[in-house]
Amino acid sequence: MEFNQIETSLEELRNDEIRCLGNELDLISINLEAEIPEALYAGMKDFISSNEKWDQSKLISSAIANFLFQNGSDDRAVTEKYLNDIFNLSSQ
Repeated sequence: MEFNQIETSLEELRNDEIRCLGNELDLISINLEAEIPEALYAGMKDFISSNEKWDQSKLISSAIANFLFQNGSDDRAVTEKYLNDIFNLSSQ
């Protein structure tokens, strides 16, 4: 599948699957497969094992939201995820 096809498919999924529930956005999850350097995997594994409130999915989701927000995304769901994670991290 070409990158443009994947991007279009993800945008269609996103448009179809975001539901507004009061003031909260409920995002339907999708599976993502990616190769990462072994050092990042080891760091992720160590972090998760020492922080019981985190799992692989939550960590990856937080990292992606952080990256997108810091690189200019103006998507409300990305901003909410980024800010929620920052405030949740600071309260732990």
